[in-house]
Amino acid sequence: MVTYSESGVDIDLEEVTVEAMVSQLKSTLKLQDVITDTGHFAALLRLGDKALAMSTDGVGSKILVAELMDKYDTVGIDCVAMVVNDILCVGAKPLAMVDYLAVEKPDPEIASQLGKGLAEGSLDANIAMIGGETASLPGIVHNLDLAGTGIGIVDTNRIISGEEIREGDAVIGIGSSGIHSNGLSLARKAFFEEAQLKISDPLPDYPDITVGEVLLEPTRIYVKPVMDLLSEVDVHGLAHITGGGFNNLKRLKKGLSYHLDNLPDPMPVFESIYSLGVPLEEMYRVFNMGVGFAIITHPENVQQTLKIITKYYPAQQIGKVVADGKGQVKLKTMEKSWIEL
Repeated sequence: MVTYSESGVDIDLEEVTVEAMVSQLKSTLKLQDVITDTGHFAALLRLGDKALAMSTDGVGSKILVAELMDKYDTVGIDCVAMVVNDILCVGAKPLAMVDYLAVEKPDPEIASQLGKGLAEGSLDANIAMIGGETASLPGIVHNLDLAGTGIGIVDTNRIISGEEIREGDAVIGIGSSGIHSNGLSLARKAFFEEAQLKISDPLPDYPDITVGEVLLEPTRIYVKPVMDLLSEVDVHGLAHITGGGFNNLKRLKKGLSYHLDNLPDPMPVFESIYSLGVPLEEMYRVFNMGVGFAIITHPENVQQTLKIITKYYPAQQIGKVVADGKGQVKLKTMEKSWIEL
């Protein structure tokens, strides 16, 4: 059995650690007009009749896969995606980002490849990469780390906080491109330690793609379809399905649960990881399992939503909202069995 904690990442401890830091910062919120009750994926600062949305994130241990492949030209896309997809979740339009590159030793060739990915991601998200910082940190950083911070804007009367979510609302999932930029520590442990595979080896049961290629597939950027959707459909909630898997839905509104009975068939990367000994519940607790973004809206809006989204990416209704007060996510899994998160 292979679990996330055994790979060195303890989700529960991370939550406690984050709370320990956040508890020291709450007193600063009163210094500006912060909209504190809607910071579930991106934080919001009121500026008159508009709000500034902010989010920050990094590429994580996907950098280690890039290092093994000596290929860094796509991880910049991941950096942009992880930030702008969070900004979308409050209904904001992403505008710009700054990047932070920490290196053990400067390498112009690697920097050029990283810049290529950042530029490609920015074009896809229609944002400007307006600045950044590069720090040489020998002794602290091995190889490199890449992160970014983004801003977006939304009319205050169009903020999507999740408070409009109601029992019976439909949950629509937009397809992911694969593992995205979460759960790579668990995936690497399964492939490289448990199965003793190399980066150039074929994915188990899939001879036409290598382990490295499937792990390095860039995170999908959802800006264009979601922005189109928000201009035409009344959306009650938005969730970026990242680390923590479908538990991300719990961040939207207390007292509601999600009954997901129509998830897409698992992608090859997830089938392979599962076959290497990762427990079923752990799979859905860590990975996006083929759904990179979720939309919650009234059932009467489902067809219009799918018409808009599927112009860009595969999408389907994956379930509904249930008002049972438990705040759980119940899923019908790849084994066609039910689990609760």
